[in-house]
Amino acid sequence: MKRRLIGLAATGVVVVVLGVWAYRRAKGEEAPVYRFAAVERGSLEAAVTATGTLSAMRTVQVGTQVSGQVSAIYVDFNDRVKAGQLIARIDPTLLDQAVRDAEAGLERSQAESLKAEREYARTARLRDSAVVTESEFNDAEYARAVAQAGVKSARVTLDRARQNLAYTSIYAPIDGIVVERDVDVGQTVAASLQTPQLFLIAHDLSRMQVLALVDESDIGAIHAGQSVRFTVQAHPDEAFTGTVQQVRLQSTVKENVVNYTVVVQVANPKGKLMPGMTATVSFITGSASDVLLVPNAALRFTPAGVKGDSTPALWTVGTDGKPASVRVRAGLTDGQKTQVEGTGLRAGMQVIVGTTGGTGSGTATGTTSSPFQTQRQQTQGGPPPPTF
Repeated sequence: MKRRLIGLAATGVVVVVLGVWAYRRAKGEEAPVYRFAAVERGSLEAAVTATGTLSAMRTVQVGTQVSGQVSAIYVDFNDRVKAGQLIARIDPTLLDQAVRDAEAGLERSQAESLKAEREYARTARLRDSAVVTESEFNDAEYARAVAQAGVKSARVTLDRARQNLAYTSIYAPIDGIVVERDVDVGQTVAASLQTPQLFLIAHDLSRMQVLALVDESDIGAIHAGQSVRFTVQAHPDEAFTGTVQQVRLQSTVKENVVNYTVVVQVANPKGKLMPGMTATVSFITGSASDVLLVPNAALRFTPAGVKGDSTPALWTVGTDGKPASVRVRAGLTDGQKTQVEGTGLRAGMQVIVGTTGGTGSGTATGTTSSPFQTQRQQTQGGPPPPTF
């Protein structure tokens, strides 16, 4: 008897739970709970976002044309230099010896030239007296010409040796700031195959540039003279501005995506921006002020049982408690809000952005498949708009 009573009681509990669940489900289907957002009046900007790297607008790599050991360095990182200022020196010992050797070579060539000139003059006199043959005279004339050419060659060799000696003194080619120093005193540099870089000098860091990579799908909206905003990690709460200077035609492929380099000119009067910083860039492609704005979720919402329409529409709740559509024209969007226009549309109007229960579109729906499962709310489509 006790077992029968326990079984009946258990059956009754299950029936009650199923009844409550069925009642709630029916109520939810009859009266879904909508989530609303207000139509706002304000301003909006559409932008293309990219990342880039800050650099000086003009930099010069300072190298050396001669090999040798660095004997002195006169500047360091962040030092300001003037054009023509001595900034480093290569040990001149070997090149100084090369100059003295070239000077000796020139003296030898001049002596040989003088001897050949005298021999030519003597042979010329003897030819006039018919003492020497024409062939002997031609040989003397040839020897004089060769000796004269030897003097010219020796002079060139001396000039080259002197110039190489002068190259041991490294001078700043422009006014600017030393942003890189790649050598130390005692280090040997070899200029036989390519010119080694000793310093990198930036001309003027009060004006810089951002080299931003823009995806091929967005590059059509970028043009010279366009306004730009960007931020850097060093100053996350500060927005910097710039202007598009150039859209380079050369493309690059990164991770199977075609990108184009956009050069952005940036003013840096306070020196907050430094070469090499990563910039998050927003290219302003359009703007609108004093317009009506709605969350993008409102344009994606469609009530249950209503077929989708290619014409944008907003949905409100009519006096009968049922959704009513308002046809609109969509304009600029910033990814979260969209500019809209439409008859009867006004600021403060409540529009549906989703549902929190019952049936609706897939925009924001919470459902359960069993009375014994925990209910969860799901939201799709970007950051949640304000609820009312």
